[in-house]
Amino acid sequence: MKYILISIIIPVYKNYEMFFRNLKNNKKYIDVCEVLVMNDYPQEKIAKEVKQIIPDAITIDNELNLGFGSNVNAGVKKAKGEFVLLLNSDVILKDDSFKKSVEVFKKDKSLFALSFAQYESDGKLIGANRGFFQDGLINHDRQLITDNRRLTTNFWAEGGSSIFRKSLFLKLGSFDQLYNPFYWEDIDLSYRAWKSGYKIYYYPAVKVQHYHESTIGKFFQKSSIMKTAYRNQFIFNWKNITDQDLFIKHLLFLPILLIRSIFTGNLILLQGFFLALVLLPKIIGSRKKAVKLFRKKDKEILDLFK
Repeated sequence: MKYILISIIIPVYKNYEMFFRNLKNNKKYIDVCEVLVMNDYPQEKIAKEVKQIIPDAITIDNELNLGFGSNVNAGVKKAKGEFVLLLNSDVILKDDSFKKSVEVFKKDKSLFALSFAQYESDGKLIGANRGFFQDGLINHDRQLITDNRRLTTNFWAEGGSSIFRKSLFLKLGSFDQLYNPFYWEDIDLSYRAWKSGYKIYYYPAVKVQHYHESTIGKFFQKSSIMKTAYRNQFIFNWKNITDQDLFIKHLLFLPILLIRSIFTGNLILLQGFFLALVLLPKIIGSRKKAVKLFRKKDKEILDLFK
């Protein structure tokens, strides 16, 4: 069997014109790797069109819509590479520098993932991020970087432009389908990696162009997106916080957060809370599986980003 170093997984949902345009651009950088295109819109078959661009690419046309995380998981299971590069359909590669990331992995066996630097449509360079506990919840934000030439400890590896050690991706349980259709699944997996004793870095040596939400923003209403984001933040906190003092703070602040949302008119947060609450039995089940691998406390991880 031929040894494959890097498998590239491209999840696709509608927005095919943009996807085919970017695939043609990226072809010269990725066609020496295993390429898996995971089409998550059952009404359209795209294998023929993909073959015309990259003849050796493997295209999976899902029979049912899986959601982002489950779609990626299916691709990772099929991938033969030692490392998996998750490349959203709205990402444009500038070169093949991602191949150099393998050398970073070889130097550190505890390294789980590298997250790339990303140019947004307004020219801003993002990709470095941090986590912090505030208002009873673990939140996330961009991390201010003063030196864009070195590896930096990163809170999570973004699911659309990062490279992962496949064995650890699978060992950690992959993306949790509780977060479907989108948002927080990459933060959840990354946080579980941190708490299990593994590392994630921001790797600015690889720079890509990534127009965030070019698909989600086109096919989903803003209120629905926000509702899902709030729901998934509650899921993340209920599933992953294990420090007793932080969990108590979460429970004490939760009524304040919900009452405040009513008085400020932020009813979408309230809806997100109840959508998460309905899933509580499944969240508890997922939590029981996750904590078996945890080796570190929440504060140990969050202190890395103070």
